[in-house]
Amino acid sequence: MARSLKDKNRSKSRRNASSDAQRQKERNFKREIAPESSAKSVSPNQLKTVEKLLNGIGTPEPRPLVPDDFQIDALKAIETQDVLVTAPTGSGKTWIAREEIRRLLADGKRAWYTTPLKALTNSKYTEFSQEFGAENVGILTGDRKENYDAPLIVGTTEIYRNQLFDSLRQGEQVNTDFVILDEAHYLADEYRGHVWEEAIILSPPRIRLLLLSATIGNAEEFALWIEEVRGTQVKIINRAGTRPVELRAAFLAPNLQLYPLYDESGERMNRAIEQFAQEENRFERRRYR
Repeated sequence: MARSLKDKNRSKSRRNASSDAQRQKERNFKREIAPESSAKSVSPNQLKTVEKLLNGIGTPEPRPLVPDDFQIDALKAIETQDVLVTAPTGSGKTWIAREEIRRLLADGKRAWYTTPLKALTNSKYTEFSQEFGAENVGILTGDRKENYDAPLIVGTTEIYRNQLFDSLRQGEQVNTDFVILDEAHYLADEYRGHVWEEAIILSPPRIRLLLLSATIGNAEEFALWIEEVRGTQVKIINRAGTRPVELRAAFLAPNLQLYPLYDESGERMNRAIEQFAQEENRFERRRYR
């Protein structure tokens, strides 16, 4: 028995000594400097292509804001109606919401800004706190509950819908005068769409709705449904056309070179990228032989 215990202690001491030696080795290890992030042999044509891809990217020069006609029309309509704004990403839909929130806060009224994503909710909370003052903005998500008595609440659509349910059970009114439903096209989502549907149906007609989306293709049908379930008028603001902020797609290759995803026409895949797909296929075939 005593000998067995001594053996165990010796074995434990050896393991501890080995662990100490390994930790010391890790502390003394110096990682080699990584190679340069770009290959030295870049063809002139590739360099020219990348320069064209990146040209103009950056922060634009500050200029006075001149609202577009669709933004002015939406602000006029929201005074008396529900409003559905469909416009490309980057065209200024949030500006409409911000200006109406500003007017409501000045009149001592309250507003809700809903989004489908916690990350987007956190981003809007930070943005609005900086613009309207942290004391005037609260946030409600599954993870955060801060300043929930503020006149402007930013939260996920599920939380707003839950407040509507709670008010119905308690026979009370939701404490808001205006609700923005950002990314309103989530109504069509297979798994979460019912949340937006319930939020619209359960919002009392006294609460005006501003629905924002870049991807609603059946705006007229959507607006008619809202009018039917809420008994309100819905103004459609359709800012058709291309994105004001251009999108550029690129592929970062295994050799750390940047390639435009599409060719000069913008319709076909860049043929220069095919070589990397072929290399990947060869690697996969060797892997499973």
